Amino acid sequence: MAEKDFVEEARRSILKERIQDYSVTGRESVCELIDDLEKSHGFMAGHVARASRIIRDMVMDENTFKILSFTGNLVATGLRGVIAKLLKEGFFNAVITTCGAVDHDIARSTGASYYKGDWSFDDTFLKAVDVHRLGNILIPVENYGLAIEKFSRKMFEELVIQKKRWSGYELLWEAGKRINDENSILKAAFEKKIPVFVPGFYDGALGSQVIFNLSTIGLEVDLAEDEKKLVEIVFSSEKLGALIIGGGISKHHTIWWAQFKDGLDYAVYLTTAVEYDGSLSGAHPREAVSWGKIKPSARSVTVYGDATVMLPLIVAGFKCLLHKDKGSAGGT
Repeated sequence: MAEKDFVEEARRSILKERIQDYSVTGRESVCELIDDLEKSHGFMAGHVARASRIIRDMVMDENTFKILSFTGNLVATGLRGVIAKLLKEGFFNAVITTCGAVDHDIARSTGASYYKGDWSFDDTFLKAVDVHRLGNILIPVENYGLAIEKFSRKMFEELVIQKKRWSGYELLWEAGKRINDENSILKAAFEKKIPVFVPGFYDGALGSQVIFNLSTIGLEVDLAEDEKKLVEIVFSSEKLGALIIGGGISKHHTIWWAQFKDGLDYAVYLTTAVEYDGSLSGAHPREAVSWGKIKPSARSVTVYGDATVMLPLIVAGFKCLLHKDKGSAGGT
């Protein structure tokens, strides 16, 4: 092939879709907004639209076991309700998260309120008035540790009568069983029998309460049972997919076990972490391919941005696509 022909062929192979301009009138539906983001493409707009399409395809793939992975800080925000709804609606089959996520869910489920604050509040002042700060969220001291302690101790006393040794995910189902809050992640997981795995179980208030009450109540948590359950899931699943929000142990635990099934078939990362420092939190799906944690053929994308803004857009996007699919199916 002549050099000119090669160049022309190469150009045709990549110059396929034009960037399209759009305007905002204030009357757009969410579905129309997602469509406009896809047409706009640059810079994260196109990634949000792609993430919505990948999750739509993953949800519709009945042969795929779907994992939702997220960090604890998000559960201190109103995004907690979005996550709980994803579980209620059956879009995911398992959760991998942190003890902080469980802590915030339990605390808020007891009726303990979290409040709007500001990043600039003086932390010495907040300490003096017994208020914790999580970014721009304020948590009265009594609404966190004490609320979780009261809830967990009562639950432990009830559970130890049945048996002394519980797996982590069984214990969290029991927590969800005792929660009367429609925005609770644990309640949704219990009702749908979705296992919630917390590999860093003792890195938070609920885990600490297990240790503190071990000598008095005698309840124990067997985390090996959680890992056995994960192994069973991985090896019995035809395909694996995951929406991974944030990094840390919840992200790594998800992709770590996926490698024993030759990697994830679908992977959407939503993060603010960068990859140039070599951290796992910032690593892109392409790096996970080198470890066998994501398949080379996998549908994957990384979306950069604050999950409290980006996740609702992505969720709205894939739900719009699902509704369109159902509408098309109904019309044939």
